[in-house]
Amino acid sequence: MANSEVIDKIKSFGMTNQMISEDLISIERQYSVQLGHLPITSEAVEQEYYPQLDAAARAEGAAMARHYEVFYSLERSIRTLVDDTLTTDQNTSEWWESGKIPEAIRTEVTQRIKKELDAGVSRRSQNELDYTTFGELAVIITSNWNLFGSIFNSKKALEKVFASLNALRNPIAHCCPLAEDEELRLRLTVRDWFRLMEK
Repeated sequence: MANSEVIDKIKSFGMTNQMISEDLISIERQYSVQLGHLPITSEAVEQEYYPQLDAAARAEGAAMARHYEVFYSLERSIRTLVDDTLTTDQNTSEWWESGKIPEAIRTEVTQRIKKELDAGVSRRSQNELDYTTFGELAVIITSNWNLFGSIFNSKKALEKVFASLNALRNPIAHCCPLAEDEELRLRLTVRDWFRLMEK
């Protein structure tokens, strides 16, 4: 058999397989069955495994999701505020090594990045600030009060609000329900955070 005939037969075999695969995908979609040709989506995984989780825990998780969303958004906005303020002051986005970040925090961040890389997972960010803890963000702000004092109206109040937010953050970050009083305290503390920026 000539070389060109072998190549034609391989192409024909490949095309036939492709057509069969497309037909199977069509059948899977039309009849909502799994024949192994559609990629398994996270929705399919949820439908298969999520019902096996305790109903009370699922309901609790749904209730806690809104608190997580508040904290996620708040922490991200604080990081952005710190980044923008230090970038403006240094006139560059390369401010991490400029002496504005306490040495102990820079050392901790370096260790966290190394630990992540050694675990063989993707780096969560190329920005070192994303590796700081919530408490470390407070230290960065207060240790650069000459820059942040024009944004916030009281250093002492800022420290109190950060301490309160950090205490409220723990149950949310460690998958424990917030008591009703603590839900109210969270709402009030978030309001206090924004009041800190009112002059």
